[in-house]
Amino acid sequence: MLVEEPLSIQLDGTLVSSTMRTPGHDFELAVGFCFTENLLAGAPVLGIRYCGTGSAADSDYNVVTVDTGGRAPEPTPRLGNTTSSCGICGADAIDELTETLRVLPPHEPWSLQRLLSLPEDLRTEQTLFNRTGSSHAAAAVARDGSRLVVREDIGRHNALDKVIGRLLLDGRLPATDAALVVSGRASFEMVQKTWAAGCSALVAASGPSVLAVQTARRAGMTLIGFARGGTGTLYSPIEGI
Repeated sequence: MLVEEPLSIQLDGTLVSSTMRTPGHDFELAVGFCFTENLLAGAPVLGIRYCGTGSAADSDYNVVTVDTGGRAPEPTPRLGNTTSSCGICGADAIDELTETLRVLPPHEPWSLQRLLSLPEDLRTEQTLFNRTGSSHAAAAVARDGSRLVVREDIGRHNALDKVIGRLLLDGRLPATDAALVVSGRASFEMVQKTWAAGCSALVAASGPSVLAVQTARRAGMTLIGFARGGTGTLYSPIEGI
């Protein structure tokens, strides 16, 4: 069975999220969440640690603090929880997440054949899913098809945040010449996270929402849904439909 435990994410000592996740790559998850939620606002990550006030063991390694030395804007404390299956909600939150993002810069078109092959390639790397049948997966893939990073989690948003967090820590963002592939559906938030990372393509094994398609077109991003068995549906750019 797949492990699921709570994780509290703090930014400069302020609680910004509580989520259910599969333990592992927690620092990447915390950094990726803070980045894709625009909580860093361009501030550098100076440190990441378990717990913020005592021993990591005392919190069962379920509290992660991201430190910018106060360079990030002071976050608003959050009282609600984020589930492993749910992301943001509310028109104000959607506007807030996208208002700072700009249309992706001009880039070389992706090979659709290459993009359509990504879900099958990802499936071979899903070790947790192969053991439990319960995890989601996400990966960043270079233009030549090589996988930059693969992560799994009980939450599809968490898996993507882990990937983006790793890219940020490796100095790879914005990653215009990388595509992201996810094992689940392409919701608005998955498109928004891809856009925030500067990736120019998102490939999902399941279908997208209307808002996800609208957001991908607004970003100038390639979006493919129902990518299975080498086939799929191209939703963005609109010229390709």
